[in-house]
Amino acid sequence: MKREFLQGLQVEGSPLPKEVIDAIMAENGRDIEAVKARFAELDGAAGAWEEKYNQALTAHREELQSVVFGHNLEKAILAAKGRNAKAITALLDVDALKASENQQTALEETLQTLKQECSYLFQTETPPPYARGTGAAAPQENKGPATLAGALLEKFERK
Repeated sequence: MKREFLQGLQVEGSPLPKEVIDAIMAENGRDIEAVKARFAELDGAAGAWEEKYNQALTAHREELQSVVFGHNLEKAILAAKGRNAKAITALLDVDALKASENQQTALEETLQTLKQECSYLFQTETPPPYARGTGAAAPQENKGPATLAGALLEKFERK
């Protein structure tokens, strides 16, 4: 509100007294200062919320990068035919791999090196030979009868 506006007002044909105008302007000034203080308070709160938002956004981006790296690591281990992803991951320097510029190439090179050093962690192209007692059936060669009755018949009928 401007002082000129109040000076132009007339009550019963006479202008407002200076004391009334001063009182109105003082009250208006207090209202304006209260609103300014509230805006300053809201600006501070908005700054705090903006800082929280930026921190949450940074944390989210880091977490997303970690998840993507973990997925790429699992995919690379599967492609290298790893037997146990947790055991292989434990032997890798994950922090160095995350920091590398070309993560995929660094990961493949590291897995190749680990494959040469710890070949037992990776599947081989040829299956291991049959070993008795493993629970798997040995390949059967048809050299004779399959049952005891068949063996007895074969033995006693030939003579």
